[in-house]
Amino acid sequence: MASGSRITTLPQTKEALLKSYNARLKEDVRSMLENFEETLKLARRESHSQISRTTQCEQDALEMQIRASNMVRAGESLMKLVADLKQYLILNDFHSVNEAITNNSQLFRATQIECDRKLMKLRDEMAMDLYDLEEEYYTSIFK
Repeated sequence: MASGSRITTLPQTKEALLKSYNARLKEDVRSMLENFEETLKLARRESHSQISRTTQCEQDALEMQIRASNMVRAGESLMKLVADLKQYLILNDFHSVNEAITNNSQLFRATQIECDRKLMKLRDEMAMDLYDLEEEYYTSIFK
């Protein structure tokens, strides 16, 4: 890889890592949503089965607890994913930082060159004006 070439695509490992983060995010959100919907269904269900009402309530409560724990696990997984993404951004954003530094350096260098050019022009104009004044002074009849 040439040092002057500009890379616009992510290296294969970073791209794969971002895809895995995306897959984890979708799976965790899907799991939370599915478990939440099932918990709501269990809470609204009216039993018309042959199981006794007490047994059915115990079974529904147990299933709701399991689904709630699944939602908590998915939430914890999402928090871990956020931490992983923060770490990824911290460790892998050097290209953006370097690009911003390079852009700013180029901008400041261009501004410096423009200021130097204007100062040189001003210096030359002042030198010409001083030369004219000096010549006018020495050729003046009012000395």
